[in-house]
Amino acid sequence: MTPKYPTLCKPITIGRVTFRNRMFSAPMGGTDITNDGCIGPKSTAFYELRAKGGAGAVTVSECMVHPQTDGSHAYHLDTAILNSLASFTYTAGAIRRHGSIPSVELSHSGMYSGTYMTDKTRQHGLAQWGPSACVRPDGVEVGELTHEMIDDIVAAYGNVAGLAKRAGFEMIMVHGGHGWLVNQFLSPYFNKRTDEYGGSLENRCRFARRVLEAVRAAVGPDFPIEFRMSGSELFDGGYTLADGVEIAKQLEDCIDLLHVSAGTYQRGFGDTHPSMFKEHGCNVYLAAEIKKHVKIPVATLGGLNDPAQMEEIIASGKADVVYMARALLADPFLPNKVMANRDEDIVRCLRCFTCMAERAATATRRCTVNPLIGRELEGDVVYPAPVKKKVLVAGGGPGGLYAAYTAARRGHQVILCEKEAEVGGILKSEQALPFKWEMYQLAHTYAKLAKDAGVEFRLNTPVTREYVEQEAPDALIVAVGSSPLVPPIPGLHGDNVVVVNNYYREKDKVTDDVVVFGGGLAGCECAIHLGMEGKRVHLVEMRDQLAPDANVRHRPLLLKEIEKYVTVHTGCKGLEVRPDGILCETADGKQVLVPGTSVICALGQRSNTALVEELHGTAPFVRVIGDAARVSTITNAVYWGYHAALDI
Repeated sequence: MTPKYPTLCKPITIGRVTFRNRMFSAPMGGTDITNDGCIGPKSTAFYELRAKGGAGAVTVSECMVHPQTDGSHAYHLDTAILNSLASFTYTAGAIRRHGSIPSVELSHSGMYSGTYMTDKTRQHGLAQWGPSACVRPDGVEVGELTHEMIDDIVAAYGNVAGLAKRAGFEMIMVHGGHGWLVNQFLSPYFNKRTDEYGGSLENRCRFARRVLEAVRAAVGPDFPIEFRMSGSELFDGGYTLADGVEIAKQLEDCIDLLHVSAGTYQRGFGDTHPSMFKEHGCNVYLAAEIKKHVKIPVATLGGLNDPAQMEEIIASGKADVVYMARALLADPFLPNKVMANRDEDIVRCLRCFTCMAERAATATRRCTVNPLIGRELEGDVVYPAPVKKKVLVAGGGPGGLYAAYTAARRGHQVILCEKEAEVGGILKSEQALPFKWEMYQLAHTYAKLAKDAGVEFRLNTPVTREYVEQEAPDALIVAVGSSPLVPPIPGLHGDNVVVVNNYYREKDKVTDDVVVFGGGLAGCECAIHLGMEGKRVHLVEMRDQLAPDANVRHRPLLLKEIEKYVTVHTGCKGLEVRPDGILCETADGKQVLVPGTSVICALGQRSNTALVEELHGTAPFVRVIGDAARVSTITNAVYWGYHAALDI
């Protein structure tokens, strides 16, 4: 077979280890971390799935090397901790048995130690330590590390690296980026020392060199050591790309692979984890420039999910390896699909931050497009149903499509009916917003997977009670979605009004002066798009805040884009839509006209409950999913659809 993406699929040897391809799984934190820092079985399964999916390397993140000065609730590899070494050994073995190289990221949070467990940190009297004494923006005092403490931390890196090698890990990644301790020493913003660890760039690199030398002494020659760094800190006072080049040159003789990321977690989350508002591969330029100045292999990352783009990155010499994190949550089997020339089957990451928001909210993982994430112990194989049945799916939105795909994989006879001429449901409306194209693309990917699995599609076919009784299915999955709310406000049905769901069909009607009526997630994202197009955009919201329905990771980045492109009017109740704007009542009872010759109605959705009630009891098994059950998220629609199909 001739590979479609030959350089992406080509093995690479680093040290004495050969990796089967250039697609590596970036560090992602586990979820069932025990109180004493061991890797739980759910996290082992989480990492193993990436290995099954074909990644060249899978990196376990993060192993904190010095719990005495770093109270972050993450992994600790320490023989004094019961089951610690065993948990790491089981995880390395779970990765290696599928042909992937297990790697572990060693880290220390420094002055941000305990960021996610501040109360617990203070309760146990654990102080924050960094290169220099200071007070964090959140008011936490930071002490300056003494020479003795630095020596202890350096020794700890070597000790943990040696234990990781004993556990079966075949590469060590030292985390020197994103605002953690090594990066704090490298950064002129954080490092104000006047001794041999501060001042000149050479001095600021000294701690990193000592750490890398300790790791090398522990693992021996030819064992791959990877250094993860921010190519630039990307904020005023931090180091620049030119500095990043010099840092790389200072350290390259200590390492075998240079992993170039960007930014600092605390001061630029959207740089370190690019949002949908940024171009895919937005950080690749950092690796490409640094690669010109070093002789060792260089890895890059930054919102990558397209094999064609990744192939170009490597083939053109911008990098030697590409890392993916969220892309391998959306589709852990992306590397295998690339290797098999099945790139059309890849389920693309939406960069919606559901995965990271869920971890912050509940300490678990979820992925909008992949219901298996966080539940890997339940197995990634969809087993055949013991009795094959006829399944009718009413509705071709994301939930209905995934339900049909899953039911067909179980061997059922599946018919999917969609009342319109195209599947996708509410996702069809995303095609007009370039930064949300992957949501529109998702429907087509799900549809392809469903068709390939044997689902029969019937378009322009609404499902009624009579239709179900005529087909007589054994199971009915009701995924009939929701409809936009258009309340009886005077003028809201006028010719100058476009419902946000229909914007993709009627965008030519929208003038250069627009009022978006409704500041939920859909309204905000449409307003940003219109602003990006150069239109003058006002946004009217009755509540006192925008997009409360957005998740905690996406919302701050969304609001930054709103600030760039949109004039916001919160606390304003819309009274009447006029040809020249919306007449509103403010919180203090005044009436104001928010100007605009076009209006986008984005006032929310309402479940199609009448149709749901009509279809109740029409088959031996009936399950209502997605917006038809409760107006919610794509995540829930897909998850409910998947499990509905498993229950048949």
